[in-house]
Amino acid sequence: MEEFISSILNKARDDPKSIVYPETSDNRVLKAVSEIVEKGIAKPILLGNPDKIKASMAALGLFTQGIEFLDPGTSDNLETYAKELFNLRKDHGMTLEKARETIKKENYFGTMMVHLDDADGMIYGAVHPTAETLMPALQIIKTRGPFHKISGLFFMIFKDRLMLFADAAVEPDPDAKDLADIALDTAATAERFGIQPKVAMLSFSTKGSAKHPMVSKVIEATKIAKYKNPELIIDGEMQVDAAIEPWVAEIKCPDSVLKGQANVLIFPELNAANIGYKLATFFGKAEAVGPVLQGLRKPINDLSRGCTVNDIVNITAITVIEGQSKDKR
Repeated sequence: MEEFISSILNKARDDPKSIVYPETSDNRVLKAVSEIVEKGIAKPILLGNPDKIKASMAALGLFTQGIEFLDPGTSDNLETYAKELFNLRKDHGMTLEKARETIKKENYFGTMMVHLDDADGMIYGAVHPTAETLMPALQIIKTRGPFHKISGLFFMIFKDRLMLFADAAVEPDPDAKDLADIALDTAATAERFGIQPKVAMLSFSTKGSAKHPMVSKVIEATKIAKYKNPELIIDGEMQVDAAIEPWVAEIKCPDSVLKGQANVLIFPELNAANIGYKLATFFGKAEAVGPVLQGLRKPINDLSRGCTVNDIVNITAITVIEGQSKDKR
């Protein structure tokens, strides 16, 4: 499925967007940014001391042309950003003095850049845990609607197929309503990337083969998702073999609209999803691109701390495409 990677790189190259990278102490980020400029897929903005970053890049033999360097501590926008953070968070105990200190943190500064359209997207998480990506995003960017949850999907690139796994990054134990929203958000992401979603709501039960509150949650989530989007190809509850293997589906759920051809797998909770995607990468030899954060009003994406340079390049292309879609909303 190398054509999927090629397609997202080409689509990003058609209209490169400005993407901010706060974690410039990590050599993987610097190497990825150099490759990103060479491929022409984004306009990178590196946060930190410009002299130190350029020295690090020189030591790695990397070029710095086509890259913007910005020091949050000396930026002309510092006071503007601090006042905006104060206005956004004053009802939650934020003072202007605290906002001035908080906005100097590179993850907050970068998120504010996206919020105020000084950048089209941000990528974070090579060094820091997911919480440090999510917290400023929730406080500044916010979700698409009240009570909407953020979720994380991975594009899973197998030798012979492309699949989407969610939520493998964020919400530990979504309720039925949240699980339905995760399914709908993931289907919308699939469509944004030219993929017709066929959504399986996964469980340890297939069509009533087991009774348990965890199964009931998946059944209810499926009903909610169908109600919200009657045109969506979706079914559940079902075990993963019935979702992706036609001959198993014929035995276990012959009336399913999926016919064992699901390409979007919605896991019932984070334990299953995170374990599932890592098993697929290590034993199934799949390439995982993500996590792509869904549910935010603007593109902020997370990285695994075990990410490679190639992972950063790929998630950059996806973030650029999300930025392109933002222009069309």
